[in-house]
Amino acid sequence: MTHEKKKLGLLLSTSPQHPNLETVIRLTEIALAANCKVYLYLIDQGTLAMDHPRLNALAEQGLKLFVCAYGAEHHHVSLSGKATPCGLVVLSDLVKGCDQFISFN
Repeated sequence: MTHEKKKLGLLLSTSPQHPNLETVIRLTEIALAANCKVYLYLIDQGTLAMDHPRLNALAEQGLKLFVCAYGAEHHHVSLSGKATPCGLVVLSDLVKGCDQFISFN
């Protein structure tokens, strides 16, 4: 019998200055500590948090980090770093494929 890890999906569309970023970081820390798979999709102003040091550290610990390529281009964010640039098809797959999905707008 295999025991799959629970999957938590998160969406962040607000700027790094908004308190939602801290909430996303804390939820990610807690979920990773509970041995969950965590997927974070950054969109709109959330793309500005792509190179946040705490998100990069969480990516080193297992966070799967995705960034909307269109949103990053729109906000002049360089597509370098730990985040995987992608489109809305990936977001749709995350919504469908995760046990829980929480959006922070």
